Amino acid sequence: MVLSKQIVLKNYIESGTPTLEDFEEKTVKISTEELQAEEIVVRLEIVSPDPYMRGRMTSRKSYIPPFEIGKPISGYGIGKVTKAGSSSKYAVGDYIMGQLPWQEEFIYNSNSPYVNKIDSTLAPLESFLSVLGMVGLTAYHGLKEIGEPKQGETVVVSGAAGAVGQLVVQICKIKGCKVVGIAGSDDKIKYLVEELGLDAGVNYNSPTYKLDLGKAVPNGIDVYWENVGGVVSDAVWPLLNKFARIPLCGVISQYNNTEMEVGPRIEGYLLKTSSKLQGFIVSNYISKNGEALKQLAEWYKSGQIKDRHTVDNGFSQIVPSFLALFKGTNTGKMMVKLT
Repeated sequence: MVLSKQIVLKNYIESGTPTLEDFEEKTVKISTEELQAEEIVVRLEIVSPDPYMRGRMTSRKSYIPPFEIGKPISGYGIGKVTKAGSSSKYAVGDYIMGQLPWQEEFIYNSNSPYVNKIDSTLAPLESFLSVLGMVGLTAYHGLKEIGEPKQGETVVVSGAAGAVGQLVVQICKIKGCKVVGIAGSDDKIKYLVEELGLDAGVNYNSPTYKLDLGKAVPNGIDVYWENVGGVVSDAVWPLLNKFARIPLCGVISQYNNTEMEVGPRIEGYLLKTSSKLQGFIVSNYISKNGEALKQLAEWYKSGQIKDRHTVDNGFSQIVPSFLALFKGTNTGKMMVKLT
């Protein structure tokens, strides 16, 4: 018998910002002595708190079912197999990545389609939750299928120093685009321009934000990658060029709203420029993941893509790290290491 900590959702949070009181850390007993043939025992190694998880904390209908009250929250993570049944797909010592519970140690069915084995000799484990995982796939598919950046075009990315944004801007630079990143602090702007090589960065917290953005894109915007929404994006719509493309990846500024925002009506801007605005989720393109991961790995190995993370430590840090996402304190991918 093993004692294992887990984090559960205590109640649905229909609106407003989640707090520590909405979660509970519990200790449960699990029996690992006798496994079914296909079962494995997994020790959680790294957790990836992600903004999309906020949508699963309400009872409202979405593209993915809500979390169950009183049961462990699940999200992208990496675990290590510590024990394996006689017909398990995985061996002791293997690392697996996918949808894993927020629980220190647990029993898992090795035939689950929601996890896969990763080769820890190819890259640091953290990168499989970033450039070589869901985050990288999101950036790659959104650009290829919707954004379609072309050499010489101007691309603007909101949330540019975040997990997905930092990869989007780098891919667009590889494509030969002029790239402008929008972020919320001067330190992040410095990172984008000096380390990632962007052509310009704009701080949306500056009192001259709209003016600064206009100066950064004198020839208008051909591709706008949307991560934030709200007032950050209000400054973008008047600057769209003819046939602009807008991959709608997220609207993190609105996830905790207590009531619906009313902002500028954007339909007129889209109509007069014949622009395309399309929302997407990464699983829409799952059949193309092999191609995407191959290209991302090549860019990563060649040094054309840098992969920065904000890493916190300790099981009890998981919820605070998740909540920090909505304050924009992280640069790159937020993750929590447990060992």
